[in-house]
Amino acid sequence: MASPPVLRRRLFLAGILACGLGLPRAAGAEERRYRIALANLDETPGATLEGLGFTGSDVRRSFEMAARTRPVDMLYFDNAGDPARAITNAEAAIRAKVDLLIEYNADAEANVEIAGRLADAGLPAFALVDPLPGAPLYGPDNRAAGQIAGRALTAFARETWPGEQVLGVLIGDLAFPSAAIKDRVEGITEGAHELLPTMQLAALDTGGQSVRADSLLTKFLLTEPGQRLLIATLDDLAAVYAARAIEMNRRQGDCVIVSQGLDPNIHGGVSEKKELDPNNRSSVVLGSVAYYMDRYGYDVLPLALRLLAGETLPASTVTQHILVTAADVFREYPPIDMN
Repeated sequence: MASPPVLRRRLFLAGILACGLGLPRAAGAEERRYRIALANLDETPGATLEGLGFTGSDVRRSFEMAARTRPVDMLYFDNAGDPARAITNAEAAIRAKVDLLIEYNADAEANVEIAGRLADAGLPAFALVDPLPGAPLYGPDNRAAGQIAGRALTAFARETWPGEQVLGVLIGDLAFPSAAIKDRVEGITEGAHELLPTMQLAALDTGGQSVRADSLLTKFLLTEPGQRLLIATLDDLAAVYAARAIEMNRRQGDCVIVSQGLDPNIHGGVSEKKELDPNNRSSVVLGSVAYYMDRYGYDVLPLALRLLAGETLPASTVTQHILVTAADVFREYPPIDMN
């Protein structure tokens, strides 16, 4: 027979178990896990998104990383930029009985069809970048991002070249721009004209090939010797090539660039001379407006879980756009050797 102290300990533990108190529960024992599908816009190698330097793989990886700390099991589909495939993928998500579909598809007609099929199946949805009828939306405010760039350029001109005449230059895919690029251009123009309402803006069309920014700006510089130039590029890679043209023509003293995206073209890669780097003090790139497409998963999954918990979300949630310069780029994107 057990001794009285041992017997008392056994009775005490039995009481704890009976009351369900005192002992830790298994991690996540009462936490429901959800199955969430992401139908990504386009993961084709080399394809970039929204006229910026981010890829579908960047977006997918952000969800893969963010899901690690959430009660979520992810299922991934690649819409491959094809509206018909997007509809097929939505049907596959319905058959897989996921709890929520995150849809990233640019075709409005296909999105109407997808929304209808999801509604018939009783499957809630969340939209990325492009609206999906009846679903909350998360994405950029291209006009606001453009305004940030325009204001930054003209503020620089007032501080650095007070009283001098300046000329604005837009560089990007301007001949047949998407709605997103149109909004950026309008925002840049509006932002610039807040401080310099009479400033003219020249347009250099890259035709969607950012590398052409080098030759286009080189020709333009030859026509404007000594002119102070405020250059707004519509993507970071164009800014890199524009900076090359400025340096080759020795115009660093009268040119400055603000770009859009804050993708690895401007702050990462293996180049010893990154345009946004506190050690690159000679760069003519003042900064880049952040879009954080490589962090979408971290922003969207918490919203998706709130939706699944029955919370009513705003119709639209906008990415936080800020101008990132060499002085603070390591705060936003620490170099690899600091990770």
